[in-house]
Amino acid sequence: QVQLVESGGGLVQAGDSLRLSCAASGRTFASYRMGWFRQAPGREREFVAIIGGSGGDTDYPPSVKGRFTISRDNAKSLLFLQMNSLKPEDTAVYYCTSDRFPGRPVIAGPHDPHEFYYWGQGTQVTVSS
Repeated sequence: QVQLVESGGGLVQAGDSLRLSCAASGRTFASYRMGWFRQAPGREREFVAIIGGSGGDTDYPPSVKGRFTISRDNAKSLLFLQMNSLKPEDTAVYYCTSDRFPGRPVIAGPHDPHEFYYWGQGTQVTVSS
């Protein structure tokens, strides 16, 4: 049983930083692409970041590129999202997600939630102006 558990969300002010973590269990963590999505009230789930199994390949949408950094610690089965220069429009529930199939590459471009199979319960990030 694959489990993903996010932590690190909270209430911060615009311009602040926050680091999200995701603890994974249930299979060989390093074999799978991982990602972060977010969902604000009344909006669709939105791609935030993706990372390959080895951690060498990443991709971001223009809305967060240069401000957010995804990384992973395969020895500890942990996924991270470092968020800097936060804006009120970053306010959302952030979800950790894992690919269903091992070894798939990171391809630049928009990513749909249906590319991924396992999801965490989400962690709330609120950025006040």
